[in-house]
Amino acid sequence: MPTPTRYAVIGHPIAHSLSPFIHALFAAQTGETITYEAIDGGGDDGGFERVLADFWAAGGCGANVTLPFKLRALQCADEASAEARAAGAANALRRVDGRVEAHNFDGAGLVRDLAAHGCALAGARVLLLGAGGAARGALLPLALAGAERIVVANRTAQRAQQLVQELAAHLPASVQLAACALGDVPGAFDVVVNATSASLDGAAPAVPAAAFAPQALAYDMVYGKGLTPFLALAQAAGARCADGLGMLVEQAAASFAWWRGVQPDAAAARAQVQQHLAQQGVAVL
Repeated sequence: MPTPTRYAVIGHPIAHSLSPFIHALFAAQTGETITYEAIDGGGDDGGFERVLADFWAAGGCGANVTLPFKLRALQCADEASAEARAAGAANALRRVDGRVEAHNFDGAGLVRDLAAHGCALAGARVLLLGAGGAARGALLPLALAGAERIVVANRTAQRAQQLVQELAAHLPASVQLAACALGDVPGAFDVVVNATSASLDGAAPAVPAAAFAPQALAYDMVYGKGLTPFLALAQAAGARCADGLGMLVEQAAASFAWWRGVQPDAAAARAQVQQHLAQQGVAVL
């Protein structure tokens, strides 16, 4: 029997991570021989870099990286994809011939999950709430998927404008790109993505109900919180609702395929993850 290839997810805290469960599902689906563990990157300034170096030295071949280390993960790489460079962060690393390559699959995971919800991005009007790392990672993939118009709205308009200015050069020239404050959202949108952390605190970004076009899809990147205040607002406005569980599974599937050269069945895995969470009493949509 072949020796398992070693993979991991590194973050802090990390005990709650579903990534080991998800990648075990992928390995079972594809017959790939791997191990996948959760590793705490530590809270001190140099902890992540030491943990990552030890992981490579022990034979690790690939790692997912989650909060709060995605920016530092990119800095640890010798090469980076266009998505990682545009996002300024990496959520996946692999070591090939002694060199570390970085990628960011968060945005791709979002786009794939939107498609799974029947959301066609070609020609769509997209409202992206927030201007932090999650929004930064989503902007380029949304544009490359064919969105016609993307408006970045943030509590402080200046941060939204700064994000748009930084990433405009990376986006197709055909994309209409704008930035505004949450209270100044212009018009209605086919897709509204909450990339803020408000749902983690039981709050909702102050987006007007008029921002949701008829039959719009409201997407909250947070998962396991049920109908968050943002989604409740969207539902009251007549929008369809989805949470970020599918995004988590889809970015994991993209990482697995990048490492192993085999595409797992993300839809089947998502159903199993939903069942797993439901059995634990976690609210799922």
